[in-house]
Amino acid sequence: MTHTLKLFAGGKTPVPTSTAWYLADLGEFRGKQELYTRQSPQRLKALREHALIESAVSSNRIEGVSVDPKRVRDILVSPKPLFRDRDEEEVRGYRDALAWIHTEGVGISVDEQTIKRLHALTRGQIWDAGQYKERDGDIIERHPDGRERVRFRAVPATETPARTADLVQAWHRCLDESWVPPLIALAAFNLDFLCIHPFRDGNGRVSRLLWLLQSYQLGYEVGRYISVERLVEQNKDRYYETLEQSSQGWHDGRHDPWPYINYVLFILKTAYKEFAERVGETKAPRGAKTDRVISAIEQFAGAFSVTQLELRCPGVSRDMVRRVLREQQATGNVECQGRGPAAKWKKKG
Repeated sequence: MTHTLKLFAGGKTPVPTSTAWYLADLGEFRGKQELYTRQSPQRLKALREHALIESAVSSNRIEGVSVDPKRVRDILVSPKPLFRDRDEEEVRGYRDALAWIHTEGVGISVDEQTIKRLHALTRGQIWDAGQYKERDGDIIERHPDGRERVRFRAVPATETPARTADLVQAWHRCLDESWVPPLIALAAFNLDFLCIHPFRDGNGRVSRLLWLLQSYQLGYEVGRYISVERLVEQNKDRYYETLEQSSQGWHDGRHDPWPYINYVLFILKTAYKEFAERVGETKAPRGAKTDRVISAIEQFAGAFSVTQLELRCPGVSRDMVRRVLREQQATGNVECQGRGPAAKWKKKG
């Protein structure tokens, strides 16, 4: 049994009010999507390029896979990059998987073959790339002081192929028979995939790629322009919190899927709000990299360092980051608190 999607079989599951609000807002954004995408081609091109880089870096960083910011452009833009380590290979693999989805998304079938191909792309040359796990593996939470706890017991390896095939079948039936609104089905699929945990490693990254693929096929294409993965990273604590809430009792079909479903819808709504703000700007256009740095500054709630800002702007040089900071300081938008490389910056007002 695939537990969340099949809870909705029959189409009689009541939708919580909070979820209905998200669906209404997202429906409105989808209605304006064509208007947004008729804006400046140059601005949209810059957003697409930036989202591709941000998504590859953020989705891997959530899982502890990171690369030197100075290497990001070489790894993600060069036609044939030379990798220094496995982390660089996996970040580039995620970028290649995104490019496949962006280019051919409408025609890509949501099936086991696609799931395995996405895993193979994101895992590079490792021995089990594109293969389901061969051993049972629990999801472990590790603390800095060395303590560990089992956050969730995933589906056993022997049951994984059947459970994954069942999930794919339930996805298509759910859409064909309209068990629930499609975006709820997308979020429920994502929850079930993470609970099945079909691969030894890389499940989170594959789940986010499937999230993008399915949202494009449902007509919600904001992920082309705004990095959904970056928003998940920025809301990582809530991601893990809602995933844990909604996975409790999953094996017995007694779980509450709505915290995680609402989280997925919250991320999509946040992406659309940012997209509307970015394409709706009417002031004179700035350079794409300047836009990226300013956007990253606006996302900080408190003080930040140049290094932290640089990590939010993969592919932008430190010199460019410092130049934009100085310009923003001159116009009174930010202030510097301290001296030297470790100085903190903060938005004013």
